Amino acid sequence: MKKTFLLICMVLLALSSQSQNTLRLMTYNIKNANGMDNVCNFQRIANVINNACPDVVAIQEVDSMTNRSNRKYVLGEIAERTQMNAYFAPAIDYDGGKYGIGLLSKRVPVRLKALPLPGREEARALLMAEFEDYIYCCTHLSLTEEDRMASLKMIKEFASACKKNFFLAGDMNAEPESEFIKELQKDFRILSNPKQHTFPSPAPTKTIDYIVASKENAGGFAVTSAQVLDEPVASDHRPLVVNLRMAEKEAGIFRTRPYLQNPVGNGMTVMWETTVPAHCWVEYGTDTVHLQRARTIVDGQVVCNNTLHKIRIDGLQPGRKYYYRVCSQEILLYQAYKKVFGNTARSGFSTFTLPAADADSFTALVFNDLHQHTQTFRALCKHIQDVDYDFVVFNGDCVDDPASHDQATTFISELTEGVHGDRIPTFFMRGNHEIRNAYSIGLRNHYDYVGDKTYGSFNWGDTRIVMLDCGEDKVDSHWVYYDLNDFTRLRNEQIDFLKKELACKEFKKAGTRILIHHIPLYGNYEKNLCEDLWKPLLEKAPFHVSLNAHTHKFAYHPKGELGNNYPVIIGGGYRMDSATVMIVEKRKDKLKIKVLNAKGEVLLTI
Repeated sequence: MKKTFLLICMVLLALSSQSQNTLRLMTYNIKNANGMDNVCNFQRIANVINNACPDVVAIQEVDSMTNRSNRKYVLGEIAERTQMNAYFAPAIDYDGGKYGIGLLSKRVPVRLKALPLPGREEARALLMAEFEDYIYCCTHLSLTEEDRMASLKMIKEFASACKKNFFLAGDMNAEPESEFIKELQKDFRILSNPKQHTFPSPAPTKTIDYIVASKENAGGFAVTSAQVLDEPVASDHRPLVVNLRMAEKEAGIFRTRPYLQNPVGNGMTVMWETTVPAHCWVEYGTDTVHLQRARTIVDGQVVCNNTLHKIRIDGLQPGRKYYYRVCSQEILLYQAYKKVFGNTARSGFSTFTLPAADADSFTALVFNDLHQHTQTFRALCKHIQDVDYDFVVFNGDCVDDPASHDQATTFISELTEGVHGDRIPTFFMRGNHEIRNAYSIGLRNHYDYVGDKTYGSFNWGDTRIVMLDCGEDKVDSHWVYYDLNDFTRLRNEQIDFLKKELACKEFKKAGTRILIHHIPLYGNYEKNLCEDLWKPLLEKAPFHVSLNAHTHKFAYHPKGELGNNYPVIIGGGYRMDSATVMIVEKRKDKLKIKVLNAKGEVLLTI
């Protein structure tokens, strides 16, 4: 039972490691499995194919039920040993059976067709297998140039009627300098490397085997490698393998919807992910017709060929409504002197509005301690559907112990889509659980922090919002951190930040001041490690409210109850019976905060 389970796991791992957007093509003249040692060995040919691990193989010189092959279906024998599907196309009757060409494929074709081709020394054939996204053809052309030219004309006509990528492979019996290959290249692109010889196999001096693609129907792929395999014995030809990167369909390029970040300084950051490496940009404007384009350029280079995209739009006018859409063009090949692009996906238009400098009203939502509990988050979202909010804060421990990029992406998408993050900017603050696990450092790549720090401050109209990062809830020397943390430095760094913040004119002139941090300075179940550092500055600071989290238990502490100079509201936990969402509503000189639980019940209104 254990062995079976292990085998299943290995197969699943192998399948997961293969990209769905790659295609490995192979062609092999197998000389009916008779090697240069005069030994007929089906397993040896199968081993060559298995080691190459192609998706599809064009086979030439293969018997079916002939006397010399002991009445065996040779292609079937090889197919059984490679666990591939076999398709045979006879060219001539031979020795009591048939002789011709064939195809082996991992997938079952949606259509098969065989065409006779001219050959005065012996008749020839073309075998076509149509798959979902491409067509692969096998042939073994005549030794006579006139017959090859006639065959080429027929193949061109056949290819022109096809609407998919059209690949042709096989033994062409013509060298690269021949008139036939020159004529072939007018309509077909050679994907294999003609400089690598394929015949005779012990010491090749000629190139007569090729894999080519119709220029008329060749689009949306790039050659990532092409090689002649070092196999000098199994046949008199060497096998040829070409690796392709196939273009993703337009509908499959976006992995996530765009989400807005960092709406400060007359700018907005747009972020999203793609399933494939891409060149990306944002088209934006005050309408959907007259659009400008924004890209991320670092040191003169456009940041591209990646899957996580962060593009800043600057120079915006506060109070103006902007329309935008994100655009991603797949990059199939990115080399020093060659770039190959695939399809381009464009999102639908979304909108956003930056607050005017003198805006005196807004509504915000604050979530905390979701710990990746999707059902809890969705339950809370049901009760804010009728709220017209301007921004959202996730106050820590929402993306729980991130172990991988995929884990982070999945829940960040859940969060941003749940609050319409394509048109409502979100602020992600760190709790102690965002700091843990293997992908905790990589998590910041998914956000655009204000000032590029995990703490900071900004104005939303006449309201000043200050965000602090408490770090971990245990001392840096705790064994569980393995001496890989230094939050002491981060906490001390924020002392200087707070001194400057509390003295700056933006803070002093603000009509309302809101403090947000994950671990409470007041009302925590144990001493906050920031307490001795920050309290001397904050205990007299003129904040109107502090919004906190971490304890997993909703609490409200009026001003002065715990020595606090401002009211403290602590959000609940991730369980359905303890989760909360805060609705912060500012209307001119009045600040109203309402706390709801997962049932929609009002726990607090102040």
